[in-house]
Amino acid sequence: MLVRDIRLIPLSAPLARPYGMAKSLAPARQTTLVVIDTDEGPAGIGEAWGMPQVNLAYLPFLKSYLVGTHVADVELSFTRIIARHYHFGVQNQLMGCLSGIDIAAKDALGKAVGLPVCRLLGGRGSDTVPVYASGGYITEDPERDFAPQIEAIAAAGHRAVKIKIGLGPDSDEARVAAARRILGDKVDLMVDINSNYTLDLAKAAIARLAAYRIGWVEEPLSPPDVEGYELLQRMSPIPIATGEALYTVFDFKRLADRHAADVLQPDLSLCGGFWQGRRIADLAEASHLRLSPHVWGSGIGLAAAVHYVASRSPYPQAQAAPWPMLVEYDVGENPLRETILAEPLRAVDGAIAVPSGPGLGIEIDWDAVKAHRLD
Repeated sequence: MLVRDIRLIPLSAPLARPYGMAKSLAPARQTTLVVIDTDEGPAGIGEAWGMPQVNLAYLPFLKSYLVGTHVADVELSFTRIIARHYHFGVQNQLMGCLSGIDIAAKDALGKAVGLPVCRLLGGRGSDTVPVYASGGYITEDPERDFAPQIEAIAAAGHRAVKIKIGLGPDSDEARVAAARRILGDKVDLMVDINSNYTLDLAKAAIARLAAYRIGWVEEPLSPPDVEGYELLQRMSPIPIATGEALYTVFDFKRLADRHAADVLQPDLSLCGGFWQGRRIADLAEASHLRLSPHVWGSGIGLAAAVHYVASRSPYPQAQAAPWPMLVEYDVGENPLRETILAEPLRAVDGAIAVPSGPGLGIEIDWDAVKAHRLD
C-alpha cells in the first residue's frame, strides 16, 4: 500500500472571544488536516500542529521523499530526512508536518489491516482512557471570566482539572484558591504557567500553591532552561510537568537524563507523531517518569492521544495505578474539536472511550472541514 499523494488542508475557526494563556490570547483555533491517499484502500487522516501556511510550504519537499513509499515504511523516510537535512534542525514546523503525516500513515495502515491504531502501537490496554479537563483560561478580563469557567467544569463532573496561571504569584494563588473552592477537595487540580516564569518567580509561585494539593505545575520555565528545570524539580514539593514544546526524543532525553521533570508531555501533532511518541514513552518508562500527552488541536489530535495512552502500560504499576496516565481534554471553545468529526470524542465520567474501529476509528465531517478551510 503505497503513498499516492499527501494533501494538507489548512483549517481556522474564529472564536467568539479570545482566550489563552499568560503569554498571549488566541482569536482563533487553527490546525492543518493531513490526508494521505494510497494506491489501494482508504485514505489516512492526521493533524499537524502550527501555522497552516508554513506547513503548506514544506509539502513539495516532503512529497519528494514520501510519495511512492509504503505507508508502513514512512518512519524510515522520516529518519532519512532528518539525517540528510540536519541543518534544518528538528525544533521547527518540519517536525509538525512529519507528525501529521505519521498519524495519517498509521491511520491508513490500521484501516488496511483492520486494526485500531492502539493495537499497531502496542495493544489495546483498556476500553477507556482517563482525561483531565483543561480550562480556566486567561481572557481579556481574567478576574470576571475565571469562576464561570470553573463552575462549568465542576458541573460537568470532571475528576481532574488543569487551569491557566502565570500572571504573577498573587494572581496564581487567587486563581487556585477559587478553583479549589469551586471544585472541592476530591478533584485533582493542576496548573499551567506556559513557560512565563524565570526560576525565581516559579519558586515563589510554587511556595504559594503547595498548600492547595496541586497535582503538577506545568511548564513553569522556558523549554530550553533544562538547568532551571533541574533545580526547580529538586526543590519543588509539587511535581513538575513539561514537554508540549519539545520535539523528538532527543529533546526529552535532555530532561530525563537530569531528572529535570516528573511528567513528560509530548504533543503527537508536533513531537514527531507516533514515530517519536513511542520513543518518548519508552524513554519515560526507562527513566521512571510519568507520561501525559498534551492536546490542544482538533478532534483528530485528541483521537491520536487516546490511542497513544490506550497502548501504554501503567508501568511500574500493573492495573491499579494511583495516578493514571491522563489525556488532556481541552474544554475551551473549539469548533475544530467539536465539528470536524462526525462523532466527536467526548469525556463521560472523567474518561473517553477508545475508538474501536480500524485506524484512528474516527470519521471526518467533510462539510465542516470545507466550512473551516482557510484558503
